[in-house]
Amino acid sequence: MDQSVAIQETLATEEDCITSDRGHFETLVKAAVRTWHHKVAAFCFICVIVCACSVRLFIYTHRRMAITADDVSLEDIFPVSRHFEVVEVSSPDELAILGADTRIRVSFQEEVLEVSLPFGSHSRFFLGELNKAWSDVCKSSSHVPKFEWLHKHSKTTGGQAVIKQSLTPLGAKMTKLSKQTGLSQRLHTPDAVAHSPAHQGTRAGPEIAARAVQNEWERYGTCLGEGGAGREDRNDMVRSSSHTPANKAQMLSIPQFGLRDNLIRCELLKNEDQYTHLQDFSFFLATYNVNGQAPKESLAPWLSCSSSPPDVYCVGFQELDLSKEAFFFNDTPREPEWMRAVSEALHPDAKYALVKLVRLVGIMLMFYVKREHAGFISEVEAETVGTGIMGRMGNKGAVAIRFRFHNTDVCVVSSHLAAHIEEFERRNQDYRDICSRLQFRLLDPGCPPLAIMKHNVVLWLGDLNYRISDLDVDHVKNLITKKDFETLHNYDQLKRQMDEEAVFEGFVEGDIQFQPTYKYDTGSDDWDTSEKCRAPAWCDRILWRGKNIKQSTYQSHMTLKTSDHKPVSSLLQIGIKVVNEEAYKKKFEEIVRCIDKMENECIPSVTLSRRELHFQDVKYMEHQTESLTLFNDGQVPCQFEFIQKLDEPTYSKPWLTANPPKGFLAQGAQVDIDLEVFVNRSTAPDLNIGLEHIEDILVLHLERGKDYFLSVSGNYLASCYGTPISTLCQLREPIRDMPLPAVRALTKGGESPEGGDKPLGIPKEIWMMVDHLFRNAIKQEDLFQQPGLRSEFQEIRDYLDTGVPDSLPGSNHSVAEALLLFLESLPEPVVPYSFYQQCLDCYASATQSKKVISMLPQCHKNVFDYLAAFLRELLKNSDHNNLDVNILATIFAALLLRSPTKQDLAEKRKTQEFFQHFLVQDLS
Repeated sequence: MDQSVAIQETLATEEDCITSDRGHFETLVKAAVRTWHHKVAAFCFICVIVCACSVRLFIYTHRRMAITADDVSLEDIFPVSRHFEVVEVSSPDELAILGADTRIRVSFQEEVLEVSLPFGSHSRFFLGELNKAWSDVCKSSSHVPKFEWLHKHSKTTGGQAVIKQSLTPLGAKMTKLSKQTGLSQRLHTPDAVAHSPAHQGTRAGPEIAARAVQNEWERYGTCLGEGGAGREDRNDMVRSSSHTPANKAQMLSIPQFGLRDNLIRCELLKNEDQYTHLQDFSFFLATYNVNGQAPKESLAPWLSCSSSPPDVYCVGFQELDLSKEAFFFNDTPREPEWMRAVSEALHPDAKYALVKLVRLVGIMLMFYVKREHAGFISEVEAETVGTGIMGRMGNKGAVAIRFRFHNTDVCVVSSHLAAHIEEFERRNQDYRDICSRLQFRLLDPGCPPLAIMKHNVVLWLGDLNYRISDLDVDHVKNLITKKDFETLHNYDQLKRQMDEEAVFEGFVEGDIQFQPTYKYDTGSDDWDTSEKCRAPAWCDRILWRGKNIKQSTYQSHMTLKTSDHKPVSSLLQIGIKVVNEEAYKKKFEEIVRCIDKMENECIPSVTLSRRELHFQDVKYMEHQTESLTLFNDGQVPCQFEFIQKLDEPTYSKPWLTANPPKGFLAQGAQVDIDLEVFVNRSTAPDLNIGLEHIEDILVLHLERGKDYFLSVSGNYLASCYGTPISTLCQLREPIRDMPLPAVRALTKGGESPEGGDKPLGIPKEIWMMVDHLFRNAIKQEDLFQQPGLRSEFQEIRDYLDTGVPDSLPGSNHSVAEALLLFLESLPEPVVPYSFYQQCLDCYASATQSKKVISMLPQCHKNVFDYLAAFLRELLKNSDHNNLDVNILATIFAALLLRSPTKQDLAEKRKTQEFFQHFLVQDLS
């Protein structure tokens, strides 16, 4: 959750929080006398604040959830000046884990503070921005910030906090960070690398050339963190408390790798077999849907069931917390409770370290590794993706952790897919969404994001929710009693979908020799005896994808009775590529010499399979892809990238993306580039009225080569999605039947072209969807909480745009989601932007709130009143549809009362309270 809005509320108008990170205090050294120095391990926000030409670091403490300025307390301020320092630190005896939280030491004059930041892209971005600000101060020879504005904060900081002043004279020396030689200097002066002896190739003498290769080896091994760096070198990146070049490279100056480094990477990858060997490591995978319960029993029977301690643990949870607070605010006390329970239940014959934990609402994944293997874990990243209602809510979705173990890239996914026996297509869609949308940002910001399937090994676990079909409950239980799991498995939806290659293509699941893990009466081994009496099913599964993987065990654990699910585990033996350091160095030196020769002799070139791409009948929120092949027909490897045109911010129009947008091609290799058009709510309005067209020119640039131009064209089919309410009220026919100039004239305020007919009270599209739901879904369970199918949304959209077929298609959930997407797509929300602030000002008063709505333009007021009346009818049937005022207010307020700028949490809560006034009337 972005809680920096609470920080911004504490600042003056001229001050801006450009980035912040959440950490916790470790220790305070040589601190000035203050009242807050005892807050060891307290959570904090550390923020980079800009005011005029000066920068400073603000330190805040905060409550469990920081929503407004009242929830945070300014404790200290560090001016970013030449007396300012920030370095990575750790104790010599601390376990080295590349991927663990990062401890930094911030100092100014004699004041020193140590803070731990969570490992990942966000912390790297934060530190990069901080380093940039510090570098700008050090480079300045004409301006020394006075920081006079700090005095106004002296009364707001906690206790006796001292506001520190920058007294550095113009001629002051640089800090220790800037004094570093070697890598540190090269990172700040990239031209130095280009003119190094290693780039002079055959022109250098034998001794110089040998020295150049050694320098290149040292630079590459330190920067890239590949197998060339020994274990001790990698440990130093974490353990060392001195201002080493490796620390600075990892923490404050993320290296940008160019063509030469990518050439080396490519050649090393091609020749990987020459310097690596396979070694088996044991991975213990575990998944448990805990049904919102707190841990009530030891997890040792589940997590310590193997005879010998595994090398790696990957433990996933689903439904960690079912409360509304967890659903809407992603905040839960269950996380530390289950983390503690897991840590206490790991195999007792080994010592483990928690490398990474990631959570999305109730979906959590924990990654542990044996202490002796920690030094070989690197490139750790975590990401999440929600697939709930409107494709965003985190009640369903996935969390994932990727890492490099020795020389093998591993991705672990914990997911919770759509529920209910009939929703297997929705589960398939969730899987595809996770695969396409969950991408990892890498250490090198120049590299494109990494998808799940781009890893050597993919481990997928979780509550996949696939059920047993075509058998009645009694037949299922009879087969279980006979332990005829093979016959029962033939009716398993996941098996059937995998056999049809609809999902998990390329994945393997071991033989299932245990009874279904769902659904039990909580606290027992009895099958579900509730009114619904759900059929048993293997909801909880573990699958893998990759080479050199063997399964030792795959089992459920019936002794645990906390949940209505039983936990599942799998022990895998995975062949990991381990680097032979001497062989690696020899191959590396050979590659560098070869590249030196190639760079002096050849210019890159490519052939494109096509240069004109046309997209036919583009529709709202419907992906369309055209591909071209890029073939390296030159004599050397090449690096390509789509570059922005003059005076344009990006390489393409916002509705167009290239995948990959950049890359590297070995000599004689080729790559397929997908150009994808996707029109969303931000791009649809101008396309609907013809102000924008599906037309663009892309520039494909070759490093050290020429540019290639690609022409993109297409036609867009206008849609009611992304069209203003006022325009739709004047259209009695489907929008696709109207001439584009007529729609454009109506949108710009012209008269109705239909003989002066009176405008409709509300858009017919809204009426069709709401009327369908009123007649068919007033008692639908989990309405507006369970997603529909994308294919059905497309059918609904086409019906609204064309009037074909004769009736609205799709399931109740798909129609409900289509309505939400329609409201989200409106260029001007139901409550126009000009009324937004008035709604916030009177949110506490029902009378004043209704007065504001009465002043809306008539068509907007009609829509608001119509939707509110429909939602009140839904609430009258809450016993059946599981809806309440809070759920509907949370969902609809975000769509009806949208902010013209970024909306903070305080505003969101005000809009929800505002809308609640219209839901609670006439419910008797």
